[in-house]
Amino acid sequence: MDPLVRAAIEARRQAVAPFSKFLVGAALESRDGRVFTGCNIENASYGLTVCAERVAVFKALSEGARAFSRIVVCADTQHLTPPCGACRQILWEFCPEAEVILVNLDGASETLAIRDLLPRAFDVSFLT
Repeated sequence: MDPLVRAAIEARRQAVAPFSKFLVGAALESRDGRVFTGCNIENASYGLTVCAERVAVFKALSEGARAFSRIVVCADTQHLTPPCGACRQILWEFCPEAEVILVNLDGASETLAIRDLLPRAFDVSFLT
């Protein structure tokens, strides 16, 4: 098994999802080979809930990583679970060249480009 997939599966086990029971793990690989994991963390004030992908990206950025090659997103679902809209925007902004690999616990997987997940994305080029 790909170590990045294994890291996402392990991260999923740390999820804090008392309301939805929907556990998600993510593992983000920097171009220099470091791996940053994240899990979803729910809050009673639902708007404060944070997705696994954003946790992984923010951890990586906070530790100085700036270039990324892949992110694996793992959920225990029959149909592979893609990132939500907010996570797609964060991935576009901070990991535009990274592959997005969706996996489930049954071994299914799919690899996508971020540009395919978020066509006509908003970014800094619109601010100038």
